[in-house]
Amino acid sequence: ALTVRFITRRFIGDYDPTLEMIYRHVAVIDGEMVHFEILDTAGQEDSLQIEEKIKWGDGFAVVYSVTDRCSFDEVMRLCFLINHLHASPKRSGSAEQPPVVIVGNKKDLQFDRMVSTEDGENLSKALKIPFYEIS
Repeated sequence: ALTVRFITRRFIGDYDPTLEMIYRHVAVIDGEMVHFEILDTAGQEDSLQIEEKIKWGDGFAVVYSVTDRCSFDEVMRLCFLINHLHASPKRSGSAEQPPVVIVGNKKDLQFDRMVSTEDGENLSKALKIPFYEIS
């Protein structure tokens, strides 16, 4: 839903989170035309599949639901895996790290919240990765 919102500027309520999709989008950022290919994973990959998808990416938004503690618990593992796979000099001859942000989604569902904003901020500080909470 987050990806569809970015591309269409609309919220789609009937989003199937179990479908993996690749979205293509062009946007002007800082006066420059940028072509995006966004892989929206279904989040149900085994470790080999997720490693291949991480190798494919040039930037990452690691998204968890503030109403799902298990999704938050996966954030650290995914961030370390991104760091490890992109630190390899074999990858495009450069060990430069890709941009990564941590995103806590469903901020509006305060009564169902299982992950505090402070939990997200603390993880962000520990990993030195920007953090945002959104709805």
